[in-house]
Amino acid sequence: MKKPKELSSRTKAITPSGIRRLFDLAQKTSGVINFGIGEPDYDTPPFIGEAGKRAVDLGYTHYTPNAGFPELREAIAEKLRTENGIEVAADNVMVTTGATTGLLLSTLALVDPGDEVLIPDPGFVVYEAAVHIAGGRPVGVPLREEEDFRMLPERVNELVTPRTKCIFLNTPSNPTGTVLEFSDIKGIAEVAMDNGIYVISDEVYEKFVYDGAKHYSIASIPGMEELAITVNSFSKTFAMCGWRVGYVAASKRIVDEMIKLQQFTVANAPSISQMACLEGLRNPETKKFVEGMVMEYDRRRRFMVERLNKIPGFKAKMPRGAFYVFANARELGLRSADLAEFILREAAVATVPGSAFGPSGEGYLRFCYATSIKNIEEGLNRIERAVEKLVRKA
Repeated sequence: MKKPKELSSRTKAITPSGIRRLFDLAQKTSGVINFGIGEPDYDTPPFIGEAGKRAVDLGYTHYTPNAGFPELREAIAEKLRTENGIEVAADNVMVTTGATTGLLLSTLALVDPGDEVLIPDPGFVVYEAAVHIAGGRPVGVPLREEEDFRMLPERVNELVTPRTKCIFLNTPSNPTGTVLEFSDIKGIAEVAMDNGIYVISDEVYEKFVYDGAKHYSIASIPGMEELAITVNSFSKTFAMCGWRVGYVAASKRIVDEMIKLQQFTVANAPSISQMACLEGLRNPETKKFVEGMVMEYDRRRRFMVERLNKIPGFKAKMPRGAFYVFANARELGLRSADLAEFILREAAVATVPGSAFGPSGEGYLRFCYATSIKNIEEGLNRIERAVEKLVRKA
């Protein structure tokens, strides 16, 4: 028998997620406190869960249209019009199996081999992988702590070349918690329009903003109608990570191409989950649930930052969005991956190394505060004791 041929080059271009790597290691550690995986610790609201159960009883257990149920697409379009200022109709919306699929299908619809795509550095791990899968070349836009990790229009513009096809935008940001100012959004839109460049805007954390910060959608900027692709999800906002429903909104020209890609991959988002999400959009109790969750995360955010800054070697700025603290740990003198593994081994606490999010993330650790104050306090106490050992050895 001949030796099997090589696997595809696209798979070799992708490295395993640094988030999942630490998550897998954490599963082997007894009594671990997890600040790693970014998932709300709230259960899905009961009225949304009940809608899912009703969907089963009513026979919503079959394939749906590839783009999703029409009534859900219309409800999403209405949400985008009223809350985000994006003038879209149901035909501009496609329901996906979570935002991750939306990000990937958006990239596949836009990017050809050799195209350059600007991605935030540090930025969510899916962006670089999606570009590689499409055969493009990811180009990091370095985000600096002294500039609050904002993706500034002038830095974006400096990296634009004739081969630039697309920009990934993420606000509020995973991993940094940064919320971009309107001037940032408008400036990036101007760069895109001046060069005919598409913008894939990841807005999964739009509701998680604090201290008077506001979320702005780049698709609401006049002139961006043909260039902006808005990607969002119900996973974080409605605490529905396991239900796997997200959505994309863009010009019909782009959405129609993405629907074809979905036809030949996942076919459609889960039917039962779609009906549950529709209830979430329609039920006025959802607003109270989201506001209560954000208020609690605000409390945890403040507690975690204050406590982290009392641990030798850590410096943490107060994030204005999402549910992450991106803490500077350079004073401890270890590579971020080594430090994360040391903390997991010595303190049984899972964090994510900043290097998992790009070269500019080196020297940082990401902490997720979507867990109880009790867990945050205990986890950070453990880290402090472990770091004291590290400092004594040094």
